[in-house]
Amino acid sequence: MLSFDTLKARGLFDERLPRYTSYPPAPAFHSDTGAAFQVKALEGLDPDAPISLYLHIPFCERLCWFCACRTQGVRSIAPVEHYIGTLEAELALIAKHLPGKLRVKQMHWGGGTPTILPPHLIERLAAALHDVFTFEDDTEFSVEIDPTLVDKDKIAALRAAGMTRASIGVQDFAEVVQSCIGRLQTFEQTREAVEMLRAAGITSLNIDLVYGLPFQSLTGFGKTLEQVCALDPDRIALFGYAHVPHMAQRQKLIPEAALPDDRARFDLFNKATEMLGAHGLLPIGIDHFAKPTDSMAIAADAGQLRRNFQGYTVDGCSTLLGLGASSISRFEGGFVQNTAQTGPYTKLIRAGELAGARGYQLTAEDRLRSRVIEMLMCDYAINFKELALSDAEQAMLRSGLEALRTECQGLITETPERLSLSPEARPLVRRLAHFFDTFTLQNVSFSRVS
Repeated sequence: MLSFDTLKARGLFDERLPRYTSYPPAPAFHSDTGAAFQVKALEGLDPDAPISLYLHIPFCERLCWFCACRTQGVRSIAPVEHYIGTLEAELALIAKHLPGKLRVKQMHWGGGTPTILPPHLIERLAAALHDVFTFEDDTEFSVEIDPTLVDKDKIAALRAAGMTRASIGVQDFAEVVQSCIGRLQTFEQTREAVEMLRAAGITSLNIDLVYGLPFQSLTGFGKTLEQVCALDPDRIALFGYAHVPHMAQRQKLIPEAALPDDRARFDLFNKATEMLGAHGLLPIGIDHFAKPTDSMAIAADAGQLRRNFQGYTVDGCSTLLGLGASSISRFEGGFVQNTAQTGPYTKLIRAGELAGARGYQLTAEDRLRSRVIEMLMCDYAINFKELALSDAEQAMLRSGLEALRTECQGLITETPERLSLSPEARPLVRRLAHFFDTFTLQNVSFSRVS
């Protein structure tokens, strides 16, 4: 890896760029593409092609101050139950436009806090999904788990619904950090949740960590990493904290003076990389680590890693249907996002209308740029052989390739079939991907690259 001073001289720590979980990035979506496109895309799906599903559960009993996701706090189960009814209604609306009962290859429940659902609502939602879609023995079903809000009965209900993977939020076990982000969660609570999940037959576990949080130190974060490794997860997601209080009002509760500076963030990430590597986890892309036997590591090794709105994935489906407020659907023709706020989303669905409010219809050039960006983000390479570029497509990419070659002199290997980044250049990958992004988005603040 290039040194901190070298990366700083290149301006890396000053840049804020898209994470490229989609291309174009979601801020480029607009209201000209909405429910009408959503209907057309649903009706045009291939009945024989499997799809992926994402369900957004936007409710939390506690609102973590670091989180910038679309969530809302609740004090009773009543609004949650009403929302499940709305999801059932959305499923019924979508079913009217589908070409049949499509097969689901992957499904993810995110939030918010999906484990806010009591067992009877988990069962009810699962039944509604099975009424509309076909789930098979090899369907991967992952759920975001809050260890402070899960018990054996909820886990049993999720397992009966088909859950195969659990994604457990940790962030950091240091109490001084937890108290500054509004998320108190002990190691013992987390270990108990892990033990319950494994006892229920869930063998695939992911743990989420965040670096760059207030009062994080190398010593404290090192202890957290030791504790996490003791839980023996199959994957770890290590995200850099994005401080955007102008977008996420709750982040104003976080003391900015306690946030690590650029050098400290750099050192925290490198500490984690070193310790996780020593534990036998392989680095995957910019922010994941996995056991060599995990499907994500296998996909990365085979050049089959992909990227979607949940980050890195082994999901190879061309269609991702998003259900719930603010969820984004991806079709071959483009993207559409449901109305973000729960109230307006509910009003539309209960009135018998799909909730697609904004989106983007892809051109052939968009698809080409999207695939090049995905290759860089997933493989640290551009596979010219796979792209099989025409003369016109080569012209489209020429300026981006020239900028990449200039930025990475001495840090790339290139043949007629493939351009590959050296390991030292990998911290620059979001910046390099940006060379192929033609969108100029005004008044948008992305997360920092470092």
